[in-house]
Amino acid sequence: MELNTEARDRKTIFRHTKIIATLGPATDSEQIMAGLIDVGIDLVRLNFSHSTYEENAWRIETLRRLSKEKHHEVGVLGDLQGAKIRIGAFRDKRVHLDAGTTFCIDTNLPLDQGDETAVGTTYKGLAKDLGAGDHLLIDDGRIVLRVTEVAEGKIHNEVVTGGELLSSKGINRQGGGLAVATLTDKDRQDILDAVKLDIDYLAVSFPRSAEDVRQARELFVKAGGRGGIIAKIERTEALDTIDEILDECDAIMIGRGDLGVEIGDAEVPGVQKLLIDRAHEKNRIAITATQMMESMTYSPIPTRAEVSDVANAVLDGTDAVMLSGETAVGEYPVQSVKAMHRTCLASERRILKTGSDHRMYSRFERVDEAIAMATMYTANYLNVAAIAALTESGSTALWMSRISSEIPIYALTQHEKTLRRVTLYKGVYPAPMEILSRSHAEVNKNAIDVLLRCGVVQENDLVIITKGDLIGVDGGTNALKIVRVGHLIEPE
Repeated sequence: MELNTEARDRKTIFRHTKIIATLGPATDSEQIMAGLIDVGIDLVRLNFSHSTYEENAWRIETLRRLSKEKHHEVGVLGDLQGAKIRIGAFRDKRVHLDAGTTFCIDTNLPLDQGDETAVGTTYKGLAKDLGAGDHLLIDDGRIVLRVTEVAEGKIHNEVVTGGELLSSKGINRQGGGLAVATLTDKDRQDILDAVKLDIDYLAVSFPRSAEDVRQARELFVKAGGRGGIIAKIERTEALDTIDEILDECDAIMIGRGDLGVEIGDAEVPGVQKLLIDRAHEKNRIAITATQMMESMTYSPIPTRAEVSDVANAVLDGTDAVMLSGETAVGEYPVQSVKAMHRTCLASERRILKTGSDHRMYSRFERVDEAIAMATMYTANYLNVAAIAALTESGSTALWMSRISSEIPIYALTQHEKTLRRVTLYKGVYPAPMEILSRSHAEVNKNAIDVLLRCGVVQENDLVIITKGDLIGVDGGTNALKIVRVGHLIEPE
């Protein structure tokens, strides 16, 4: 059944899936950063693994200044390095390993003394977690070692799959199970720096359990952080406790690189779909990441397989897609975002529908959540051009974004932090609105004026406005009003 089709052509200009671009050396100019904003990035990612506090401070200051000039709000995501296990460095920067030869990972070897026979590791307890017959995957599985013996901190291996191996590449045990702690000393310092930088989301790398996520949030809040927490799903153990992890975080990021190494690349597509579905069932956000358009690091156009990968993530229902090296160190950062943008738009035209049974048979515990669900049901079965959600924290807009719809949701708020936070919500667009009056009639008129300035509505369009009786109170949304643009809005 086709619903709400009259204004469909006009609505397809909106991209609902959010795009996250990683900042790095390739974006460290005002011209490139302005170009990223112009082509519609929603958030940027700061990779704390490869950047200093000073570099990130300049990036955020530049980004936020340009965002204000261009009236385009952009959120900031800080990504902790986490306890990624790496080999040490080779004296000659790299070695070549031949299949069938032996190679040792020596936990006692200094990190800068590796050669073609042995190398150190950042995880000194690695030998305790391994036994003969285990397989180690290095550099995202490009090098495969089979453990033959473990003795006195030395892990002796047979090279199963050889090739060129560079310094400091990551190590995974096939099947997971390495016991390294999730938060490192560096992560703890980066959390303090993230608070100083006033980031909007903190991503926790390699969590194995809900407790890991809870610990990161406690450290973040204790330091004064007011952003959301993203759990990166990269370990086999995280899949086993995914429901508990989802209960503790605001969003998940499907880190398909390390996850694929642990569970096998063939398992990733199915797990991706499962994780997106589980996140939505719990009203959480799902981000799909890693190698989405990796060839564009060096090419001005993506491969057809990469386009299909992004498209399939959108078809799976992902809330956001992320670019990593493509924008951070690539030669075509702006073109990469453009390619992702047009792919998302084309895919959304195939799946966005005005009808959903999400939580249709559930009971709601909060009034504002019930208002959000009623709004989306009404909007999807009425010719509504846009939704104006007056919000303090963004919660109402988040709940609305869980319902599949073509209709754009505008989160109207006077709080800059909320404006930046909703940049991650699918189909939600931040719009600043100063509350100058407590009169509901005036507030309704101001909301319509904001939508008119945004160019999202026109004369005679129907709009749904949600707000609370007590304007300015967090969690107080308890009213839904349908108005027609250009018609007198009577006092309530």
